[in-house]
Amino acid sequence: MAIDDWFSASYGEARAKFQAAAQAAGAVQHSYAHPLKGPDGGDLAMDLAFLGPADAARVLVTSSATHGVEGFCGSGCQVGFLQSGLHSELPDDMALLHVHAHNPHGFAHERRVTEDNVDLNRNFVNFEAPLTENSAYDEVPPWLVPSDWDGPARQTADTAIQAYIAEHGMFAYQAAVSGGQHGHPDGLFYGGQAPTWSRRIIETLAQQHLSGRSHVALIDFHTGLGPRGFGELISVDVPGGAEHLRAVAWYGDEVRTPGSGDSVSAKVNGTIETGYHALLQNTESTTIAIEFGTLPPDQVLGALQADNWLYLHGDLASDEGQAIKRQIRAAFYGEDSEWSTMVWQRGLEIARKTIHGLKDS
Repeated sequence: MAIDDWFSASYGEARAKFQAAAQAAGAVQHSYAHPLKGPDGGDLAMDLAFLGPADAARVLVTSSATHGVEGFCGSGCQVGFLQSGLHSELPDDMALLHVHAHNPHGFAHERRVTEDNVDLNRNFVNFEAPLTENSAYDEVPPWLVPSDWDGPARQTADTAIQAYIAEHGMFAYQAAVSGGQHGHPDGLFYGGQAPTWSRRIIETLAQQHLSGRSHVALIDFHTGLGPRGFGELISVDVPGGAEHLRAVAWYGDEVRTPGSGDSVSAKVNGTIETGYHALLQNTESTTIAIEFGTLPPDQVLGALQADNWLYLHGDLASDEGQAIKRQIRAAFYGEDSEWSTMVWQRGLEIARKTIHGLKDS
């Protein structure tokens, strides 16, 4: 099949392709059903495909749709991995676990957040301890969610945002907004007040499928930041720490650290990678996020702002609502052959580097 055929136009199509490819590859499949439905009334689930020895000491995990609508990218690569036979490149004591749709509700509804407006990549925090405050975000909420989208409130909000950017810079604005927050449930990049359904299922799958291994490596696929089609490698581990040094040894000096000035990502708390490390405390773990660019950052943030407004104040069925849905999709899905090819080639490169790193670990 052509690379384009691995990528999909909807969550339902992506899930069907993944399950069919997993069956054809001889994978052991398991699904965790989501309690809600998709916009078409279809079932939602976090689906797994396991290839290799059940008792393999080392496991490579790929994951898609941590941020819902970003799942088109990771799903396409996962289908490609299954259909191209990536698992045949594994040594005898290594297995491959594809986790399709960490956030199936967001994927199906083409939103970045979960069903409770939570950013899953900000949700892996200790809710029994005081939550980290994001004082910079507290300055901007009224601007991010104006009461109207085409009237004076929107104009006032846009003027205030541009003034903030003029004073502090675009990256400072991005960091303030995207760093994560727990005080504004209707806002952007909300980390929640409790573990989400997706987090609880990830905790379950880690216990059921990854416990007792000697080494687990994770590749988590994301989109929306950086040059169009390029996949930046992002490590959230402490620079100089064992996990970070291992990532650099595997992938080279292109590994970037959020908030350091060399990454397209701001520093955030409660990421998937942090969560996997915490869940695998008795297992050596190496995690990396791969971030593929789509549109300029102001357009991506603008699309998120529009989507948030739509679900708070707008009408999804209206012409305006449908235009916003096209806007959010374009912000996180390149949806052309050139972009898909770049994503696939980079994804395969990183998967093979991960296999090589695990093999020598």
